[in-house]
Amino acid sequence: MRNAQPTNGFTLIELVITVAVLAILTLGVIPLMQVSVKRQKEEQLRAALREMREAIDQFHREALAGAQYQVNQGTAGGTGNIDPNSGNRNGGGSGNGVNPFADPRVRVFITDQTIFSSDNPDRFPPDLDTMVQGVDVLPITTGSMGRRGNANFTATEAATADSALPKKKIYLRHIPDDPMTPEDESKGEAEWDFRSCYDSSDASSWGGENIFDVHSKSKAKALDGTNYRDW
Repeated sequence: MRNAQPTNGFTLIELVITVAVLAILTLGVIPLMQVSVKRQKEEQLRAALREMREAIDQFHREALAGAQYQVNQGTAGGTGNIDPNSGNRNGGGSGNGVNPFADPRVRVFITDQTIFSSDNPDRFPPDLDTMVQGVDVLPITTGSMGRRGNANFTATEAATADSALPKKKIYLRHIPDDPMTPEDESKGEAEWDFRSCYDSSDASSWGGENIFDVHSKSKAKALDGTNYRDW
């Protein structure tokens, strides 16, 4: 009789051990993947908040410059007229006011001041849509800011400088989605909690006068233990 040849393969015990090891490894990898995805969403949230807040601040600076431009045009040579180059008040004023033209980040000023209501004298953006749609602006130059009422320039020169056509400036490409308030598994919602400059930091509702700050609507906690809505 011929001897039976041994067959290659796994025993039942070996299969059980292999499956158990794979299950343990899988259970260890899943939490790591969840943490990695959550950390990635947190980075997206920080980037979205930073983008909107920078746009709000820039809009505010250039809106204040536009308001001062209107003061200059209406009070040529008066105490409210700030020279965009020197920062001094013409006409012997005290010059104690803040000069919005001295900020190197301000290169244009918003010409359309009708977008600001009487409830928004601080000229923060009234809503995010306004920053996406854009507003009319003019560049800050000596020609367009300081010639009217200045004896060093003729009326023709001043009128030529003031006849520049405004251009529309967009401050926000789009309203970002909040990755922490998902509509489904892949996309968030472009809905945020707002604060006006007249709301307290812990206000539970938005006053509606303007948009001074933006927060997430999520009630969840971050990996560091803080609340997303407080970011």
